[in-house]
Amino acid sequence: MVSNSMLMASSLHSPCTLFSSHKLCSSSIKTISKQSHTFLHRNPSLHRPLSLGSKRVLPSVCFFNTGDKSDSKESGWPILRRWEVPWQWQTVSLTSLACGLGFVLTGLTEAIALPYLGIKPDVLSLDDKAEILLFDQSITTAVVLGIIYSVANTFQPLPEDFFKYDLREPFNLQKGWLLWAGIGLAGAILAISLTGVAVSFFNGETPQRETDALVRLLPLIGSSNLSTACLVGITGVLAPLLEETVFRGFFMTSLTKWVPTPVAVVISAAVFALAHLTPGEFPQLFVLGTALGFSYAQTHNLLTPITIHSFWNSGVILFLTFLQLQGYDIRELLQAT
Repeated sequence: MVSNSMLMASSLHSPCTLFSSHKLCSSSIKTISKQSHTFLHRNPSLHRPLSLGSKRVLPSVCFFNTGDKSDSKESGWPILRRWEVPWQWQTVSLTSLACGLGFVLTGLTEAIALPYLGIKPDVLSLDDKAEILLFDQSITTAVVLGIIYSVANTFQPLPEDFFKYDLREPFNLQKGWLLWAGIGLAGAILAISLTGVAVSFFNGETPQRETDALVRLLPLIGSSNLSTACLVGITGVLAPLLEETVFRGFFMTSLTKWVPTPVAVVISAAVFALAHLTPGEFPQLFVLGTALGFSYAQTHNLLTPITIHSFWNSGVILFLTFLQLQGYDIRELLQAT
């Protein structure tokens, strides 16, 4: 037997006409009014109004389906979920340009300022060069991140998963940042290894790496504990924080406003690889960027790609340092691999 209250709730969702709804509501109201009068007559204590200090709380009831975006956002595969982007393409373009200019101009300004400070890079020791590189990366990171967050601040309040660095639930099966960082890192290592084999097979020759930033850092690798610590700070902390916030936290998430998340991952990975200005390493950097993007898409937590990027970069530096200390020619090894 269907109660009158259930009949009323169902009528709010049914495609009935205005007149039939009016008749139904009038009939239901009369019936409910009659039943309520009988009920209150039998329970006179309910006539008394609730005082402000009463501990009894009336439940709130929603009589309509809101179609809330949060429901659809959580449905399906988490890795396909888009971000709710508050800005338009003009903001994306101008902010990306500002970040690029900030990166270049910061480096030029420091290069011009060094002679005026009495610093001559040609006569510096390796430890001094490592310290200057760490200082340079720190200033660049602060400038570029300052641009990103200044722009984002004009759109406050932002959705909660924008620029999210959340240490909670690291091993959650769905959004654990450390769990998915481990999965992403393992996948990246495997995919990059296979990519390197495929590139060598189809090209038939090893691409030159003279413009690779890693090659330019070789004199500092293994030269001293201070140089190693500075290099790990640059490549394992500052660079991942900067690059993941820009390429994944801002650029990739912004793209999801116009394209599906997998497409945004691929586009951001291509831009990430091109931005390193090492054509010979584009396939491997593209694969790494793809792994970083999908890992971030799974958790919506920037700690995931930052952790992968950090372990990748610092792992390479520490491994090359170990080989250098063992007497291997790491320049020759890099060229061979």
